Amino acid sequence: MKLISNKTEYEAIMSRIDELVEIVDDNTLQTDKDYIELDFLTDLVVAYEKEYFPIGKPTLTDILKSRMSEMNLTQRTLAEILEISPPRVSEYLTGKSEPTLQVARKMHKKLNIDADIILGTV
Repeated sequence: MKLISNKTEYEAIMSRIDELVEIVDDNTLQTDKDYIELDFLTDLVVAYEKEYFPIGKPTLTDILKSRMSEMNLTQRTLAEILEISPPRVSEYLTGKSEPTLQVARKMHKKLNIDADIILGTV
């Protein structure tokens, strides 16, 4: 079978996957034709989505905004947690500035942000 080559094929296959998800469950044998079809079609969709809908790696700015939302933090409270000034937080959120090693450590420990994201190595 060929790879998905356009949006129409993608949508048709996604529709079929929706149908199969209703049929296949944890008790379905891996030798069942519906299980095999679902497995095959999802592989095709994954390949198509990697090419046409790639997910970029998160930036520190993205993660900080997300963490602020998750923890219900304002820029002021984030500044207090990191022991920095609110304008410095603003610089991190706009990407104008990068954290010092000391602040990076606090982000890692107090906000549970992966060190690779903070250092930009992801």
